[in-house]
Amino acid sequence: MGLQSKKRILLVCMGNICRSPTAEGVLKKIIKNSGLEMFIEVDSAGTHGYHAGEPPDPRAIAAAAKRGYDLKGLRARKVRRDDFALFDLVLAMDRENVANLMELCPPVYHPRIQLFLRYGRDTMEDEVPDPYYGGPAGFEAVLDMAEDAARGLLDHLREV
Repeated sequence: MGLQSKKRILLVCMGNICRSPTAEGVLKKIIKNSGLEMFIEVDSAGTHGYHAGEPPDPRAIAAAAKRGYDLKGLRARKVRRDDFALFDLVLAMDRENVANLMELCPPVYHPRIQLFLRYGRDTMEDEVPDPYYGGPAGFEAVLDMAEDAARGLLDHLREV
């Protein structure tokens, strides 16, 4: 990017209430702290629409707030077919969501779909586990992974 052209990034999980809004909040703050808001746009969505219009899970909001991320204004939405043309990168939290995205996505845009954690440097995992049915530690783990992958993604965008 060399940061000459605007990049649009869509972060995707299943319901868009835990993992992808957390990653969105983390990435937006890291971008803002780097002074790059005019070059990088971030959104999140879910492969399923059962939470459309709802805010993130209260546990995700609380865990993020402890680290200085504000998720309260975010609202869940379902991935739309036109998202694949609008976003330069569509980063899924796990392989199941990659598969769901590939089914929905026109083949010409398949290269845009990747796992979010491919940009992580310190995380040994390649999928962000869904914390929905677990306890607070799961939301903390999601934040750790999101911070790591967001920093790596920003470094990548500066280099390309």
